[in-house]
Amino acid sequence: MSINLYPDDNILQEALVTRFLRYTSISSQSDASSTIVPSTPGQRELAELLKEELTSMGLHNLHLSEYGVLTGYLPKNCESSIPSMGFCAHLDTVDVGLRPSIRPQRVTFTGAPICLNKEEQIYLDPAEHPELLPYKGQEILVTDGLSVLGADNKATISTIMTTLQVLRDTPSLLHGDIYVAFVPDEEIGLVGAKHMDFSRFPVQFAYTIDSCEIGEVVYQTFNAGQGTLTIEGVSAHPMSAKGVLLNPTLIAVDFANYFNRLETPENTDGTDGYIWVQAINSNQRTATVSLNIRDHHKDRYEAKKAYIREAVNFLQKRYPRAKLTLTIDDVYGNIEDAITPDNHYAIDYVYQAMDRLGITPKTIAMRGGTDGSYISTQGIPTPNFFTGAHNFHSRNEFLPLPSFVASCKMALTLIALTAEQGNA
Repeated sequence: MSINLYPDDNILQEALVTRFLRYTSISSQSDASSTIVPSTPGQRELAELLKEELTSMGLHNLHLSEYGVLTGYLPKNCESSIPSMGFCAHLDTVDVGLRPSIRPQRVTFTGAPICLNKEEQIYLDPAEHPELLPYKGQEILVTDGLSVLGADNKATISTIMTTLQVLRDTPSLLHGDIYVAFVPDEEIGLVGAKHMDFSRFPVQFAYTIDSCEIGEVVYQTFNAGQGTLTIEGVSAHPMSAKGVLLNPTLIAVDFANYFNRLETPENTDGTDGYIWVQAINSNQRTATVSLNIRDHHKDRYEAKKAYIREAVNFLQKRYPRAKLTLTIDDVYGNIEDAITPDNHYAIDYVYQAMDRLGITPKTIAMRGGTDGSYISTQGIPTPNFFTGAHNFHSRNEFLPLPSFVASCKMALTLIALTAEQGNA
């Protein structure tokens, strides 16, 4: 298959932008305080819209679960033994204290500051954001200064849907079974991916498209865990507190002080891990300490969990009258830990696709995780590549349109490479 069979870049661009504007018009910000999945109704509304569109494209086995997970597949269009592959995107946008509704703007970056919001005098200034400068002369999508842009992850949804439409409209583009999964609540702990029915996603490998600038490749993510220490002290009136009062707040502070202050998010980078004391909530009788545990290296990750347990044991000996309860849960794993010599081709294809498209790879060890970080633990290697956007999780998020097109062409080229290998 030759990449010059793809639609013209301008046609792809307009298709992507049209879809992006349609999908961002549905507010689907997730809610970490919710106890249901999906955590917000907009995510299901978006999933229902996508199901309608996929039905019109002729996808098979479409299923929208009670948890808002939408799956289906485009059947192969040839008899060759082409491996089945998948794409996964999340339905939610992140809550960072900005307005849930998104109103993108399409502008041409001239090199001057971009006025995002005239009333609020909010600008995207290249003096403060030099990452804009390489895109001078390009059309870009920006926010109105009051919300995120939502390229994370609605640019991906647009790319996947446009890719499927191109395949349907161009029978000469050979492909195997292409499975898709749209999942809710990625931004609050990969919740949707953990509610996937993998019998409906029977692929040999998959991709997420959930990182930043053009060329980014991610197959190293954190191993991630969360811990909670509950402390029950002894309350007493100050007039008779001596020898009786056991202050859970001070015990919580002592616990927090057991951890190395140089191994916190604000003091680490690259593949450094950390233990992050996220919150202490307390009153006169009880306290809870919330921890995030992160490390790219599985042995160091396990060592951090062991250290936390040792710290609690030490604390219990120091305060024998306190009741201490520790829970530690694994949240997701490092994609790289799921990569073997037999499935490394899933990563190799990414670099081959970039070479074919003339894109310079920028491999990063992500200080976070993607849905693929969980899916990979289920035996499906799921590396990640770029959307083309910058400054995720902020009102300064922007998406250059040529990079958006390149992301879509990456998906098409990965499908082409899989078909070529199946035909080899």
